[in-house]
Parts: sequence; C-alpha cells; structure tokens
Amino acid sequence: MSTPAVVIAAPSSGSGKTTLATGLIGALQQAGQRVAPFKVGPDYIDPGYHGLAAGRPGRNLDPVLVGAERVVPMYRHGAHDCDIAVVEGVMGLFDGRIADDQAVTVAEGSTAQVAALLEAPVVLVVDARGHSQSLAALLHGFATFDSGIRLGGVILNRVGSERHEEVLRAACDRVGLPVLGALPRMAELSVPARHLGLIPAVEHGRAARNAVDAMTELVAAHVDLAAVARLAAVHVSGPAWDPVGEVRGAEIAPASGCEPEPGTSGSPVIAVAGGAAFTFGYAEHRELLEAAGATVAVFDPLCDELPTGTAGLVLPGGFPEEHAAELAANEPLLTGVAEAARQGMPVHAECAGLLYLTRSLDGHRMAGVLDATAEFGPRLTLGYRDAVALTDSPLWSAGERVRGHEFHRTRLTATGVDTPAWGWRSPTGEPIREGASIHRVHASYLHTHPAGNPTATARFVSAAAAYAASRADA
Repeated sequence: MSTPAVVIAAPSSGSGKTTLATGLIGALQQAGQRVAPFKVGPDYIDPGYHGLAAGRPGRNLDPVLVGAERVVPMYRHGAHDCDIAVVEGVMGLFDGRIADDQAVTVAEGSTAQVAALLEAPVVLVVDARGHSQSLAALLHGFATFDSGIRLGGVILNRVGSERHEEVLRAACDRVGLPVLGALPRMAELSVPARHLGLIPAVEHGRAARNAVDAMTELVAAHVDLAAVARLAAVHVSGPAWDPVGEVRGAEIAPASGCEPEPGTSGSPVIAVAGGAAFTFGYAEHRELLEAAGATVAVFDPLCDELPTGTAGLVLPGGFPEEHAAELAANEPLLTGVAEAARQGMPVHAECAGLLYLTRSLDGHRMAGVLDATAEFGPRLTLGYRDAVALTDSPLWSAGERVRGHEFHRTRLTATGVDTPAWGWRSPTGEPIREGASIHRVHASYLHTHPAGNPTATARFVSAAAAYAASRADA
C-alpha cells in the first residue's frame, strides 16, 4: 500500500500555502501520523519549515529539474515509511514554466502537473480577504479548468469574522466543494523574510521553531484533520527512486580523466558546506553521494575548517551575503579551500558556493579561487535555464545539456574568468555565458538537482577518489 497524498495549492502566490502546509504537517504529526513533507518546484526555504514540523527532511518534487518520470519514484522514496504525505504547491495551482505554446493547460513544473502525476487530490487555500459571494465563481473556474485535476476541498485563510465565514461557506456549498477549515487572520504568524523569500529555518533558529509551533496550533484548532486524511489519495503506485540504482547505471567516464569507479579507491570524503550561510540543498544529493561510494562530511564555513581527509568539496547555495563578515573571518578555511583547489581537488560550487570562491563579496575577503569579485545587486535573477556545458569538468563533459534554476540577487563584478561553465539563451535569444570551469573547479549561479543528473554525482565521487589516490601516492 502506497502512502496517501494530499496537495496544498492556491489560486495565487501569497495565499498562505506555506503557513497552512507547515501547520498541517505539524498538526497531523502531533495527532500521531508519520508525515512525509514535500514542496513542488526548486524552493529550498519552505522545506526547511516543513522539516521542522515533520521531524524529517522536507523534499522537493520538480518535474522540470528531475524529469516528470522521476516525480512518482521520488515521492515513493521520500514517503515510504509514512502514513500520509503533504505536498505544498508552488505559486498558483496552474502556474509553472512558461511555454512557447501558451495553449498548454497544465504548465510544466506546476502544482497541477505534480498533482496529476501523483493522482492526488488538491486542497485549495484561498486568501479570504476581499472575497464574498463571488468566491463561488473563482472556485468553479479552478474546479472545472482541467479535468485531470481533482479539487477535493477548500481551506479558507485569513477570515475576517464569523459572518464573513458564513458567506464564504455558502459560496463553497454553491459549487459543491467542502470547506475543510477556516483560519482567522493571525498577523503574528508571519515569519521574517528577505530578498529571496522567507529567512531559512536554520538561520531563524528558535524563532522558526516557535513559528512552526504556532502554525501547528492554528491548523489543529481550525482545520478538520480527519477530513483531510480521508480525502488523501492512496493510489500512488510504481517503483521507488533508488540512489544506488541511479549511480550504478551511470556512465562515469568524464572528460576530466578520472579513472576509478566510485568507491574503488576507498570511500573518498566529500565535504559539504552547511550552516547558516549554505542552506540550499536537496536530501537526495547526500543519498546519491553515499550511493556512489563517498563518505559525506557536513561542515560549517562560518567556524569550521575542511574535514580531515577531504577529497572533494561541495559548496551549495544559500545566503553568504548575509554572513560575509563571518565567512571572511574564518581565514584558515579560506586558505585551505584555495590551496585544495590549487592542488586539483574537485570542487562543485553553486550560487553561494560561486560567491565564496571569488576574491571578495561586498568588500569582504573570500577564497580567491576565481578571478572575480561579487556584490549584492539591484535586481532578482530568477528562472529555469536550459544550459549546455561549455567545458569539461569533474561533473560534466563539454556539450552535455542540463536543466537548472537561477535564484539570486548578487552579481559578479571585475571578473577575469574566461572559461565559463555554462551557456544558454535568454528568452529573447541572447547568448548567455555563465559561471567558471577551471582546473577541477565547477562554479556557477545555476542550481541543478542531483537526482536529475545522477551521472554528474557519480563522476564527482570518482574524481574525488582519483584525487585521494593521487595524494596517497604523493
């Protein structure tokens, strides 16, 4: 029997999906259910709050980055020992990657696409502010827009009064949609945000825990948990995603000249940056690294040095611009990373990792591996990219194609990098050259999902094993 799932969606962003989903996860968990938390899309921040509520890692379901064929297997992998799964959507129910063919009903990467793949019912969270009887027309549109999506109920959010709730419930009755809950306006539940959304739970510390507890209490008091559980689908079938199987079938011979198969030179230590400055990552990344034969050592660049025996370094995304002074103060690590890169250690850096490898970030010293400086910029860069590798690296061979996602408000300045990592075209057709691939360092603003690129992970571990062997022979 597969784990039943319910998808939490909304007509638009800002309706309260994260509050409702996080509180629902916590309330179900509090009621004795083992809850698997998921988030549609490339979001790294919401899963942190989901994870606090569930007591297990929040995971992403992103058809764009991993392929639609992996969504159900990854769902089954992440929910295999749970009683129910709560899947928080992204943006509005039918919002996703904007396609050239605007006649496409279910956009790629949308909540609707994931709900259809899982054959799971959708609960629509509606921001009730400003709504009255006309809510019936809105709900009728969402319920009938696509026959492949099953709208199972409504949760009213930010309800103003008892009379307001009565009117809204009558509107829902008019279109035959049950109201599963009605949440009053609670401004004190807001979680501090910054330029890319909510502040990650890891950074927000005890306040994040308090916010999750408050969301849980609110949902437990105002949502019919039993009705939500009854609504959840139970027919998510198919094999579970298997990291061992993914890397076992990977073609690991990259152009960077790394010979050994994963694990044949022992278990290379892959150091993965974590802590408050490097919070963007996927649970599947560590699972793939370990499946490929690596020993994963998580460290905090704010205060730690490279773990003993490090043979490969992963610097994921995050908010280094918020911690630049502290990162600069850890001079032993900056020096150690620069020396390791100079000696040929494989380094995979995404977004925050790219910034860490520059000479400076907002005037603060960084590792200096890349001939560039970085600064906080005036605008947000956001969106999926269809990229091609322009050079060989420990992860990709020149000419290989990958789907990635950009999400940043920093920019490189005074750059002398002349070997970009990726190339793609802007929506207007302009050629873009981005990142850097030098020696065995691959650094870029582009976030990729390891589950969508298992060969790259296997190659990286192979490169680390080769580096470890070369150091042992030196």
